[in-house]
Amino acid sequence: QDQLVESGGDLVQPGGSLRLSCVASLRFFSSYDLGWYRQAPGKQRELVATITSDRISDEMTYYDDSVKGRFTISRDNAEKTAFLQMNSLRPEDTAVYYCRANRTIPFREYWGQGTQGTVSS
Repeated sequence: QDQLVESGGDLVQPGGSLRLSCVASLRFFSSYDLGWYRQAPGKQRELVATITSDRISDEMTYYDDSVKGRFTISRDNAEKTAFLQMNSLRPEDTAVYYCRANRTIPFREYWGQGTQGTVSS
């Protein structure tokens, strides 16, 4: 069954770090663009970071301004896993974090079930 499974969410103090993982059971994993999204209580889901597939020669990443310089997205195609390294965490980073995999030809889109990250003293 094609699916994404996130893990790594936890309770940390402000200034701390978390490393989220997203393990995929997808064929041709390397052909998917990957993204991390988050949804805080009472707010809409928002894009955090993305990383391109191997369909282009140079891997590219994108970060929302709110996490630029603190978060790093990466992928291991051999292990079919995406990562989100989160440093210098702030209370406003508290959210459920979701992993997304997508490609356009043919169109495919998958979401994970989410993992809770809480930043609080």
